[in-house]
Amino acid sequence: MQPRPRNPYDELAALADPEPGSEGGPEPAGLTVLPLDLSRMYAEPEDDAWSPPDHRRAGKGRRARRGRRRRRSPFAALPRLAKLVFALVVCVGFLVLADRCAAMYAEKKARQALQDELHLAAAPEVDIHGFPFLTQVLDKRLERVDVTVPHVAADRISLAKVQASARNITLTGDLPNDIRSAVIGDLHGRITLSFDDMNRELAASQLKFSRVSGDTVGADGRLTIAGQELRVRARAQVRLVGSSGLSTDVDGMSLDMPGIATYRPGRDRGLTLHREAADLISRDTARVKALLSVPAVVERLGVPKEDVAAALRSEEKLHELTGTPRFAEQLTRVNLVDVVADHPWLLSKIGIDPKLVTGLLAMRPPELSDRLSFSYTLPREARMLRVRDVRVEKDGVVATVSGVELAVGKGR
Repeated sequence: MQPRPRNPYDELAALADPEPGSEGGPEPAGLTVLPLDLSRMYAEPEDDAWSPPDHRRAGKGRRARRGRRRRRSPFAALPRLAKLVFALVVCVGFLVLADRCAAMYAEKKARQALQDELHLAAAPEVDIHGFPFLTQVLDKRLERVDVTVPHVAADRISLAKVQASARNITLTGDLPNDIRSAVIGDLHGRITLSFDDMNRELAASQLKFSRVSGDTVGADGRLTIAGQELRVRARAQVRLVGSSGLSTDVDGMSLDMPGIATYRPGRDRGLTLHREAADLISRDTARVKALLSVPAVVERLGVPKEDVAAALRSEEKLHELTGTPRFAEQLTRVNLVDVVADHPWLLSKIGIDPKLVTGLLAMRPPELSDRLSFSYTLPREARMLRVRDVRVEKDGVVATVSGVELAVGKGR
């Protein structure tokens, strides 16, 4: 076998000084050779350790940050169908909002038109029903519209509330701004006359109206007549006037002079003593003799003439006649209205102010009835409506109205 040729570089390497710390070489003074840990040199850098800038590491960090941003988006994990549903819901919401805004604008315009046409002091409330509104307008047909008008002037009193519900309304005119008129297919409404308004406007808070029955209103309060305050009671029967109004017939009226007498005006008018006054007269000799001296009183008492003559001659017979409760009871049933008219001096004899009774007798029944009566007739603008029913409820008088195929607006 031929020997390997000699390498000249091996001789040069042998002449060089040995490396420090190598086997056979001297150890450098004051130096300690530390072992080299290659695993730490090639380990991945920790998050808090500093590392020199490197374009490959920086690029990897940017991709990591973009990944984190993508993971934080709430829509990133949603499937495409869910995103489409969400977008559809948002669009529907905007359409509903636009439809409601259009309905509110139409309600505002309707309030202004009703206020101007009916000459109302306050704008009414208008509520357009049905959804969607815009499709109804395009079809020129509204399902239902409710209108509430508060405090409408009506003759002597104010209507507390007028409510109407119109259905199947057909619009005429060019859309969207030239709706000139409408035809209401069916309308039902309620007209309310409040007892509070009647108390305030009819009798200046001196009378109080209340429900007696389904067709009767009661009045109770005080009126000043001939300078004196008397208590007044009356009943008013509510009735329809044709098909366009309502009215009242006042009856059962009475005016009380407290502790003295009651006056009832009208066809069967009368003046009767209260029990307190009858008892006082029966115990007073001068007063009872003044009554028994009038033949009309004796006749109405039903006392025999001979007994009256004996009582007028004898105090004992007089006490026997008037000392029983039956005499005072009979005295309260005697109608003195004609007696005092023919014998005005008798009033002062029995302790009644002649001026008060004279003022009552001079007062005509219609004058008293006018203070308590009320009526209402539909205005000219509502001449096509019909009053169907009227009834007395707890808080006032309510009339129902209705109509069909009612034309309203400029083109009617």
